Amino acid sequence: MNTSLALKIEHALGLTEGFFMILQIFYEIKGEKLRRSANARPDFLKLRPGLFWDTNINKINWNRQRRAVIQRVFDRGNAEERAEITRFYGDAAIREFSKKIELQHA
Repeated sequence: MNTSLALKIEHALGLTEGFFMILQIFYEIKGEKLRRSANARPDFLKLRPGLFWDTNINKINWNRQRRAVIQRVFDRGNAEERAEITRFYGDAAIREFSKKIELQHA
């Protein structure tokens, strides 16, 4: 959306000037974060290749397959590997996964 059109629509709808341009910027930021996260991966030097023996580690979609990766590393990984996956996904994602596992076993 260009600035001129955004101003006309904002005026017609009684919205604050700049509202649509701010929305556009947030949309672009979200898109950039998605592109960056698609290329993000944990530090392979801290993960044993044997941990992912049944797949090509370079072809794992680390974002889409987050649950399976976390489960595998926490089931079969060592302390360094668990620490790397926690660093990569963050404490909140690990806690969320742990809660889901607890609910399944309850």
